[in-house]
Amino acid sequence: MQKPPLQSHEFGLKETSPNIGAGAITGDKLSCTYDLVEQMQYLYVRVVKAKELPAKDITGSLDPYVEVKLGNYKGLTKHFEKKSNPEWNQVFAFSKDRIQASVLEVVVKDKDVIADDFVGKVWFDLNEIPKRVPPDSPLAPQWYRLEDRKGEKAKGELMLAVWMGTQADEAFPDSWHSDAAMVGSEAVANIRSKVYLSPKLWYVRVNVIEAQDLVPSDKSRYPEVFVKVNLGNQFLRTRISHSKTINPMWNEDLMFVAAEPFEEPLVLTVEDRVGPNKDEILGRCMIPLQLVQRRLDHKPVNTRWYNLEKHVVVEGEKKDTKFASRIHLRVCLDGGYHVLDESTHHSSDLRPTAKQLWKPSIGILEVGIISAHGLMPMKTRDGRGTTDAYCVAKYGQKWIRTRTIVDSFSPKWNEQYTWEVFDQSTVITVGVFDNSHIIQGGDKSGGSKDSRIGKVRIRLSTLETDRVYTHSYPLLVLHTSGVKKTGEVQLAVRFTSSSFINMLYMYSQPLLPKMHYIHPLSVIQLDSLRHQAMQIVSMRLSRAEPPLRKEVIEYMLDVDSHMWSMRRSKANFFRIMKVLGGLIAFGRWFDQICNWRNPITSILIHILYIILVLYPELILPTIFLYLFLIGIWNFRWRPRHPPHMDTRLSHADAAYPDELDEEFDSFPTSRPADIVRMRYDRLRSIAGRVQSVVGDLATQGERFQSLLSWRDPRATTLFVTFCFIAAIVLYVTPFQVVSLLIGFYVLRHPRFRHKLPSVPLNFFRRLPARSDSML
Repeated sequence: MQKPPLQSHEFGLKETSPNIGAGAITGDKLSCTYDLVEQMQYLYVRVVKAKELPAKDITGSLDPYVEVKLGNYKGLTKHFEKKSNPEWNQVFAFSKDRIQASVLEVVVKDKDVIADDFVGKVWFDLNEIPKRVPPDSPLAPQWYRLEDRKGEKAKGELMLAVWMGTQADEAFPDSWHSDAAMVGSEAVANIRSKVYLSPKLWYVRVNVIEAQDLVPSDKSRYPEVFVKVNLGNQFLRTRISHSKTINPMWNEDLMFVAAEPFEEPLVLTVEDRVGPNKDEILGRCMIPLQLVQRRLDHKPVNTRWYNLEKHVVVEGEKKDTKFASRIHLRVCLDGGYHVLDESTHHSSDLRPTAKQLWKPSIGILEVGIISAHGLMPMKTRDGRGTTDAYCVAKYGQKWIRTRTIVDSFSPKWNEQYTWEVFDQSTVITVGVFDNSHIIQGGDKSGGSKDSRIGKVRIRLSTLETDRVYTHSYPLLVLHTSGVKKTGEVQLAVRFTSSSFINMLYMYSQPLLPKMHYIHPLSVIQLDSLRHQAMQIVSMRLSRAEPPLRKEVIEYMLDVDSHMWSMRRSKANFFRIMKVLGGLIAFGRWFDQICNWRNPITSILIHILYIILVLYPELILPTIFLYLFLIGIWNFRWRPRHPPHMDTRLSHADAAYPDELDEEFDSFPTSRPADIVRMRYDRLRSIAGRVQSVVGDLATQGERFQSLLSWRDPRATTLFVTFCFIAAIVLYVTPFQVVSLLIGFYVLRHPRFRHKLPSVPLNFFRRLPARSDSML
């Protein structure tokens, strides 16, 4: 294999210096709560309601609406039919950078077929408008008497509130923005910023034990009975019972994923295999999940007998016939597991489902989504290329979506969000997308999907606490033609620790909840359950308003990360080679010593070897002291910026077109020949598993490297401190005692062993690897 090319500067990370409030000492209250983004000044107009409006039509009725005018910008409220006391309660926001007028006009008009009639207006001098900064209370609206065109008092009053504020104002997310004036009123909801919460996911464990008194239609044959269980669109079945009687036994566990609130019941069907591809239903039962017992640990729940019902067709109608057949089950909602809905290499949440098992938070993560620049045109509108960009960030159960900046290749969002952190060995994902649903009518664009512009992943354990990281991250997307840079996104990130001791203590804890180790799930089960969890999250969030669409969620959750890719396999191969590079270099150096290439060095090594043989107690302290000195030496060259998508590491810029074509091929393949399709799919399925194994091996090796690389400063500090203390302790402790203790510990009785991983193994599994930077 050829050596991957060097990382291009174009695809690199750039440190920036935005004009944000972090670290600055100002008298502005905003700098304390909204200090990771640049302040954006807005003129806010809240149109609340009107009263005693005069009739304008011949019929004596009035269809009022309000027009808010500021220079060339004009915002409209919805109109009411035949109402003289309308209530709108709409907010309009005008960016101060684009204000070119000195007067704000608020005009009440009457909707008419031919031409809208003027009812009255209120005007404000911009120099007289008050300024408001949260957490000040909202400005109270006031009644203003309408004036006619000549400036004289007219009939009717309008309740308004007008103030200057920033994007920190609570009215900002739901307001109409002047820079989105082209967006129709029906599509405004699709461009607003929103916070979403993933549904609470549970593993549903169904232990099918046995059935009794089944009544097969053909009593002359031995029944071949199995149980089919479905929950929503999830279907699983047991094996055919070995006891071919009317009282079959299985004792088999089936696992499902369910989300609160529970909408679908658990449906069990007992079936008899009467012939090839022919099954007879012997009975079924439905179990509402609201009635299912929830367990927090590994203790088994009580079993229960459920009656089976059978559908009998009488004169063309289905009737339920109750009879003596029943099934023995143990059903529970397992709250001790964490339901994986992300790739395990870069999960953002590792807590169990049951809130009673959650540990206290260890800190706060703050992310300022400042801006993007150099974005590529993602679609065509009015004969020219354009992009309507918005960001989505996911950490834990909380998803955020920024507002959409319409028709801009350099959008400025300047929105700041906060997450509670329960584990520093987690990853936040920020994606940038192009909004394809902002035309008049919102969803009239049919089946169009929001295009992906790129995403960024940041592992929290690689961040120093209380430091603000301001960088411009490259947005990279892989196409069949190769890797493309679609722009850059500027972020400000700060991880604040609330308890440094608790954070260090987390390195000794298991990565996943203890149920994953006491009753582990198989790899095949986890893959299947993860896919189902992704589908449930996607379905629930796509029903929100505005919806977080399926293609966005799948891209953020890496739904296709398990598929075969020659490019990823090459990248994982080079990761392994880089990890093994140190061992290879040591082997070459030792070979040189053996061959006396440098006689002085060879003599010194012989002397050192004699000393260690005569004094074996110096071996371990010397090794730990050597590692301690290497860690201290490497501190000067520790990474000073977060990891980012690395094209060289991902082997993205050196992949052949046919490899990329294979990577983007559908599964199953679109090849026409049936034999080729079968063989090709089988090869890709097997190769995908091999690829995952290779990636896992690379991850383990990179974790060894990160012990002394200061990629995770807290972990390296712990390890270096341990090395220093161990070196001192082992210098003063007889080697024979240490050997005995280690031997006794390794050979200890099973009664003194624990099913949970050891502290060193927990520490090692929390170390960062370069899988976060894989494209």
